[in-house]
Parts: sequence; C-alpha cells; structure tokens
Amino acid sequence: MPRNSLNRRDFLASTCAATLAGVCSKHSAYAAESKMRFGMVTYQWGKDWDLPTLLANLEKAKVFGVELRTTHAHGVEPTLNDQQRREVKKRFEDSPITLVGIGSNENFDSPDPETLKKSIEASKAFVILSRDVGGSGVKVKPNSFHVGVPHEKTIEQIGKSLNQLGTFAQDYGQQIRLEVHGECAELPTMKAIMDVADHPNVRICWNSNRQDLEGQGLEYNFNLVKDLFGSTAHVRELDTADYPFQKLLDLFKGIQYSGWILLEASSNTPEVRKDRVQALIRQRELFEKMAAG
Repeated sequence: MPRNSLNRRDFLASTCAATLAGVCSKHSAYAAESKMRFGMVTYQWGKDWDLPTLLANLEKAKVFGVELRTTHAHGVEPTLNDQQRREVKKRFEDSPITLVGIGSNENFDSPDPETLKKSIEASKAFVILSRDVGGSGVKVKPNSFHVGVPHEKTIEQIGKSLNQLGTFAQDYGQQIRLEVHGECAELPTMKAIMDVADHPNVRICWNSNRQDLEGQGLEYNFNLVKDLFGSTAHVRELDTADYPFQKLLDLFKGIQYSGWILLEASSNTPEVRKDRVQALIRQRELFEKMAAG
C-alpha cells in the first residue's frame, strides 16, 4: 500500500497499540489503573536538570514519562552525534522513564519562504533525533498570523507544511504533535488547520489554554478536536484555580484517551522553590485522584 493511502483508523490503531505495549511493559501495575498516563514537560520545573538528574527525580516522583523541550539542560538536541544519541537512548532503556518525545519550538506561519523552509528542515532534524533516542514523536507549533496575510492563507500554509512533515515522520515511526499554541490557539482555528493537515500522522496536542474556555466553552471546543488527539496533551498545575482541570480530565476519560497527560508546570511558589520533586509528587497524586474520580 502506498504510504499516502494509509487508512487513518488503521494507522492510529497500530500506533496506540504499540505505544500502550511499550508503556505496559514498564509500568504494568500503573497501566492497569488508568488508560491515561501522567508525565511532565521539562518546561520550567525541569529546565535546569541534566539528564541523569532528570531521570532520577522523575523516578523518585513516580512520574514515568517526559517530553524533552529543546534548549533545556538535559542537552538532548539535534547536534548530538551518533554515539551520544545511543547513550541517551540507553539511559532511558535502563530507567523506568519513558521518553515520550521531543518538544521542538518550530512553527510554520512565516510568510517568508526561506524561513518556512528552515523551520520544516529543523523539524525533520528533531524527528530523526527523537527516533534515534527512543522517542515516539515531536511537538511543533502552528503559530501566528501576520499583517497583510489573510488568515485562510496562513492556515493553509501551516496545514500543508504539517502534511509534509507527517509523511516524513511516518518513515521514522514518529508522530507530529501540533500544540494548541499562539495566535492559532482558538480551537476553531486549530480545527481549520487540521482540515488541511489531514495526514493521519499529524495530531493535536491539547495545551490547556484560556482560549479553551472561550466561545461556546470547554466541552464544545474539546469536541471540535477530540477525534484528532495524538499521544500527548499538556496541562498546567492541576490545582490552578482559573482552569477546570477536573472537567478536562473527565472529558478525556469520556473518550477513553490512552495517551500521556504531561504537566507543563510554570509556577514558582515557595513550595516549588523549596522542593520541585515534592511539588511534582503532589501533582502526580492530584492527577491520580482526579483521573479516578
């Protein structure tokens, strides 16, 4: 079968089965409790942890998955040579932590063709890196609109760029995860992008933004894209007062979501400054309580 004729349902079924098999082999007891998994993004709480420290702290917190955001102290970047990539992969294989993927900072909105080309090529480098170190996908962003450029043109450009990446990443066993981000963060806009980006290997990464609550509200916006989710979703601290995280997790449970709920924490309270690992444990315990509720 030509790769572009891959059936969306068959592709997603095989991807989910492979992902869950890998997760269950490491965390069989935890996997039996919930289809959703709790992990973290090295956004703020983990940005200054080198890789050995990161793995040790995640194991201590019993947080068994991580998305490695580019530019952080873990140092997992496209500049790594082959030997260094093998070493990163082995570190994860020797730990109970799953490398969920790489969080790039690439986006595809620029009206400048050369800038757009560089972003696509940089994203391809992250795809290869993720494959080499044992990840399963790469997070990218849509991201902005530009003066004098019709929104519809930017949406089409982003969607076509994602289709190109989806085809490329499929050959490396990687998923392209489009974070709901920037000026494109309204869910109707994301849905419009995904109407163009119809490659089955391009999926949405929910990002828990204030825009989720706008328009007709959280449930309506969630339902717009619920059939387009990939293996990752981002949340902020689950006890954040201005976002209904219990309702969000209930919605994910309602569709039997089996991916990773990744904490992209940013608070810097005295509690966090004193002990980030303990703060991470608290968030994991909150997740377990809310996921079981």
